[in-house]
Amino acid sequence: MELFILRHARPEAESRPDGEGANPPLSDIGRRQAQVTADLLAGEGIEHVVTSTMRRAIETADPLVRRLGLEPEPVVGLEESDRHRSEYVPAEEMGKDHAIVREFLEDRESVFGGDYPAFRLRVSDAFDGIVERNRGRTVAVYCHGMVMGVFLQTILGHDDPFRIYHDYCGILRVTASSNGIRTVRCVNETAHVRHLLG
Repeated sequence: MELFILRHARPEAESRPDGEGANPPLSDIGRRQAQVTADLLAGEGIEHVVTSTMRRAIETADPLVRRLGLEPEPVVGLEESDRHRSEYVPAEEMGKDHAIVREFLEDRESVFGGDYPAFRLRVSDAFDGIVERNRGRTVAVYCHGMVMGVFLQTILGHDDPFRIYHDYCGILRVTASSNGIRTVRCVNETAHVRHLLG
């Protein structure tokens, strides 16, 4: 099967009360990124669309599912590592003194809530399930940067999930077999949104 794995488009910043995870909508530029991404993918023979359960991934997929008349499948396990944080701030809006940046520099695994192995297992299980349920199909998966980084890490066998950065609406193309073989065909494809990433 062919997987088109995408990072969501740019969302708004959002703060919620402690204990309530931030789940922001797309920004104006994010909605434009999502639309041009749908324009690209509309010609790729997409047969099924999967999304994270988080709003920014669902809204990024929306232009494509409406255009193709598909019903998106939300998959638990594709949520971003920060899903429990009460604040979401796009990286472009964080200064070097932002609390999240300071926390990351002190302990990189803090991004995963202190349990990187559990996050990696959750991501791997989610993708294995997608592959198993969609044999022979072409599927678009809308998710998040760390989810993509960790999935790519499991395919390539390297030990650093931060080594490859995925831009908004960046596409990771993977050929996947139910026997476990995964072949990376393209990483962080962004030509379609480059004019909207500035």
